[in-house]
Amino acid sequence: MEPLRGADPARIGGYRLLLRLGAGGMGVVYLARSPGGALAAVKVIRAPHADDPGFRARFRREVETAGRVVDAWVVPLLDADPDAESPWLATAFVPGPSLAEAVAECGPLPYGSVRVLGARLAEALDAVHGAGLVHRDVKPGNVLLAVDGPRMIDFGIARMPEDTALTASGMVVGSPGFLSPEQAQGRGREIGPASDVFSFGCLLAYAVTGERPFGHGSAAETLMRTVHDEPDLDGVPEPLLPLLRACLAKDPGSRPAVAGIRRALDGAGEAGAGEAEGWLPEPLTRLIARRSAAVLALPAVTATEVSGAAGATTAVDTDPVRGGGATRRRFLVLGSAAGVAAAGGTAAWWTTRGPGRTSGQGGATRLPRLVVALHADLSGSGRTTGRAQENGVRLAVGHLNSRSGRGFDLALQVHDDEGGTTGAQRVARRLAADDRVRAVLGPTADACAKATLGLYQQALLPMVGVSVGLDEVSPTTYRVYAATRPNDATLAAPVVAYLVRTVAARTTVLVDDAAEGDFSWRLCSGVADAVRSGQRTTVRRTLAAGDDTDGDFRALAKSVTAAGADAVVFGGGYARAARLARALRSAGYSGARLATQRALDPRFLASAGDSAEGWVFATAFLDPARVTAAKSFVAAYRARFGTAPPWYAAEAYDATLFVAKAMAELGASGAERGAITGRLRETDYRGITKRLRYDSHTYRYTDAMYLFRASGGAFRWLGEYRDATA
Repeated sequence: MEPLRGADPARIGGYRLLLRLGAGGMGVVYLARSPGGALAAVKVIRAPHADDPGFRARFRREVETAGRVVDAWVVPLLDADPDAESPWLATAFVPGPSLAEAVAECGPLPYGSVRVLGARLAEALDAVHGAGLVHRDVKPGNVLLAVDGPRMIDFGIARMPEDTALTASGMVVGSPGFLSPEQAQGRGREIGPASDVFSFGCLLAYAVTGERPFGHGSAAETLMRTVHDEPDLDGVPEPLLPLLRACLAKDPGSRPAVAGIRRALDGAGEAGAGEAEGWLPEPLTRLIARRSAAVLALPAVTATEVSGAAGATTAVDTDPVRGGGATRRRFLVLGSAAGVAAAGGTAAWWTTRGPGRTSGQGGATRLPRLVVALHADLSGSGRTTGRAQENGVRLAVGHLNSRSGRGFDLALQVHDDEGGTTGAQRVARRLAADDRVRAVLGPTADACAKATLGLYQQALLPMVGVSVGLDEVSPTTYRVYAATRPNDATLAAPVVAYLVRTVAARTTVLVDDAAEGDFSWRLCSGVADAVRSGQRTTVRRTLAAGDDTDGDFRALAKSVTAAGADAVVFGGGYARAARLARALRSAGYSGARLATQRALDPRFLASAGDSAEGWVFATAFLDPARVTAAKSFVAAYRARFGTAPPWYAAEAYDATLFVAKAMAELGASGAERGAITGRLRETDYRGITKRLRYDSHTYRYTDAMYLFRASGGAFRWLGEYRDATA
C-alpha cells in the first residue's frame, strides 16, 4: 500500500479513498471506505482509456460480468459506475496476499491447504460457469488468500463461450503458463469451461510445488510447451496426481467438470479437512495478520460511518483518545469469525505493543531475537576476506543492538565452509534446516555461492552476497539471491572508463587468462565491445591455463609490445598477473596496465616487486579509511580488532544493516524468510560504503565500483571509477 498522491481524488462515487493498492496502464486501484464504513478496493480507469468508447464498453461488460457471479469464494462487486467521467468499480477488500505473493514469500502450500484451496476455487468456478461465463484468466495472481478461504478476483476478460469479442481466430488472451492449449493456440471458439479447468490444474500444481508445470522462459516458449509437452508434476503429492493429470489433459473433452473436482477434493483426506478454519500454514496466517494490522493505522471513522451490516469490514473505536501518551486502539472485523480469531488478536497486539515488543514482568520490555548467519570461508584460501566480513558483521550486530527504540535484537551465527564447495553445502543444509535463521550473509567465494544457491532457494532462505558477483545467476529465477555488489561482468565499466578517459588508449591488448574461466573471457569481451571504435582498436590474446613457464609470459609480453599497445588489460589472478608484470617490464613496456580485484592481493606486490608500480585495478570494494562516511566504522574496527578494516569489512557491515532494515520494515513477528526476500528488493538503505537498492526490473545491484593503483609498494585507492583520477 502507498500513500495517495497529489493528483488522486479524495472520493470516488461516495467512497473515501485512503491508500493506493496498485497501478497499471489501465488505471489505479485504491483502498477506500464506503459510506457505510466497509473497506473496499476501488478500481478507477485512467482518462485516456475512459475517452475510448470501445474501452468503456469493455469496462461496462466487466462490471456486468462481475455482477452476475455470486459465491462465497468470489470477491463480490459492491458498486460501480461505468458511465462516470472516470469509470470505476468497487469490490470487497481482502487484506491477504495473492497466491502468487504467498508462494513467493512463504513457499509452496502444504497438501492439506492445497486441497482446501482447490475445493473452494472449484466452487467459485462452478458459480462462474453456472452464470454462463468462462473466467479465462485463472492464475495465482487472481486468487487472494484470506483466513477463512481463498477468493477469486478479476473478471476483466471473462466472457460467455459464444461471445466473439475475445475469440477472434489466432488471438491469445490471458497469462502464459496458466493458459489452456486452446487459448495458447488462439482457438477462441473452442474456449469453454474446460479451459478454466486446465488453468485451474496449472494453478494447483504451482500452489503445491512452487513451480509452473510448463516451466519458465519467454511467452512463446511457454505456450509451445503448453500445447506440445506433458506437464512437469514432480513434487506433486501422490493423492493429487490423478486429478491434476486429468485437469491438464490436452483434449478439453477429457478434463473433469468443476463440480466433480470439488467433490474429489472435499472428499480427500481426513474428516474435517475441508473446513476453512486453520487451513493455511502459520507463516501465511501471520502474513495476513500483518496486512490486517496495517489497516488498523487507517484514519478512524465517525460514528455515522460505522456500519453494523453482516459481512462488512468495520473499524470501531473502542477507546477514546486520552492525554498523557495513551493510545487509540482499534479492532478490525474481517467479515468472518475466523478472520477475527486468526488476525484480529495479532493485529491488536501489534497496535498496542508496537512492532517487535512483548511485555516482561513488571512492565519491562523484552525484545525478540532474530537470527542471521554468516556463511564464510574462515580457514581456507579466502580466509582473509571471510574474516574481514565476519568482523564487519559483528560490528553491525553490536551497533544495531545498541540502538534505542529498536524492534528486535539481532543474533549472529557464524559458520566456516573452509573455502570448499563440499563444506559450503554442508553449512547450507544446516542453515536451511534451522528455522531460527532468517537470512544468510555470504558465502565468501563464487564457487561456494554457486554450490549452495539451490539449497537456499529451496528453503526460501535469503542469501545476501557481499563479495560474490555471479554473472550467470538471475535474481528473477533465484529470488533468494541478493547481491550487494555488482556482478563480475560489470567490472569492465571501470576498466573502460580508465582506458578512454584517463589514458586515452589507442591500442589495447586484452589478455584472457583461461585459468580464470568465464570471468576473464567476459571481462575482455565487455571491454572490447565498449572501447572498439574508429580511433581505438583492441587485440585479443589468450593465456592458456597450462601456460606457466617464464617463456610463455615472455612471449606474451613480446606480443604486447609488437602490437604497439599503449594499454594492456589482464583478466587473471594475482600470481599470473605478477609474472606478466615482470615480463612486461623486461620487455620495456611502459604503457597502462590494468587488472581486476582478482589480482589485487598483497602477494601481487611481493611477487612483482618494482614491476607492480603503476598497475591499476578495478574493484567492487573501497578503502573505508579514505571515506568520510566510514570514519566512525574505521575507529570502531581499530578499537575492537586492533587493525585497519580490510577490504570487504565495511561492505559486510552495510550488508548486515541492509538486512536488518528489511526486517525492521516487516516488524519482528513478520520477518519470515520469504517475506525478507521480497522486502530486500524494496528496501533502500544508505550505508557507509554505498546506497543499497535494487533495479526494480532486474533486481540487480549495479553501483559502487572503484579503482586502486599500485604505488610505492602498496595499493592506493583512487576513488569511485567515475570520479577517479590518475
